[in-house]
Amino acid sequence: MPSTESVSISPLEEESDKSRKEVFKAQIVWRNVILFIILHGLAFYGFYLAMKCSVVPSFWLGYAYSHLGGWGITAGYHRLWCHRGYKAKLPLRIFLMLFSCIAGQDDIYVWVRDHRVHHKFTDADPYNINRGFFFAHMGWLLYKKHPDVIAKGKSIDMRDVLADPVVRFQRKYYKLLFLFFIFVLTTWICMYILGYGFVISLCYFSLFSYMAILHSAWTVNSLAHYYGYKPYDAKQKATENVLVSFLAAGEGFHNYHHAFPYDYSTSELGYYFNITTLFIDGMALIGQAYDLKRANVSFVQYKKLTRGDGENRWYVQEKNSLKQP
Repeated sequence: MPSTESVSISPLEEESDKSRKEVFKAQIVWRNVILFIILHGLAFYGFYLAMKCSVVPSFWLGYAYSHLGGWGITAGYHRLWCHRGYKAKLPLRIFLMLFSCIAGQDDIYVWVRDHRVHHKFTDADPYNINRGFFFAHMGWLLYKKHPDVIAKGKSIDMRDVLADPVVRFQRKYYKLLFLFFIFVLTTWICMYILGYGFVISLCYFSLFSYMAILHSAWTVNSLAHYYGYKPYDAKQKATENVLVSFLAAGEGFHNYHHAFPYDYSTSELGYYFNITTLFIDGMALIGQAYDLKRANVSFVQYKKLTRGDGENRWYVQEKNSLKQP
């Protein structure tokens, strides 16, 4: 017969048992929700004014300015500081750090930490596509971080990033740099060089450009993890999405990137919709970028034929023609 003796449970064990049973409840950060509503509202008002006034010079200047911000993220935050796909000399690191402030996606340390968590931990992914398309796109900024994201973030080794004095400088003065490059400089250029009024300068050239950069970058977390081919690793959520590469300067070849995160080009297709690779190669020609890392060609082909989804549109080879390198 089973024993009828009671088993005593310590307070610590009881508390631990309760915590395991607790279900995480997402908490909305209303301050961020209100802020994004205001920013998007002013940005669309700026776009309306721009179309009404036909501000063609401002459009092209804003387009070029946003590309500088994009390179700060793609060539700087992502491929240089996060994945160490190449090395850069001090002048290039300074310029990439300044360019990144145009994009306004937090400082290098925070961005790199979160992105490394994204690659390393599926369940603790800060912009987890399993929580929905909108969450992966921008919803993750409207909620408090999941406790697992915070815990895993603390486990990431960031010593290599903090060893760079450029990173430490930006982290110290990021808020001032962000305000200057997003609002002050852009508004001043539009008012005193192009001759537009304050409202259209602020709402269109500053805020609309800023929102365009953000949404282009966010498609990497949402669309490139939702729709596309998986020729390198069918088990990954990340996909190959040419539209995202067009919007995010080459970051849409995301299945390749997750399979070979150390490759500075994030693609085996050269400059095809990959302007960031062209930029880095240009910097290499003038001696500012060096030690560019590429994935082994044979290994890439092997993974396509053994782990891909069979929807590879770029190369056709017989499976028995390749052996594991």
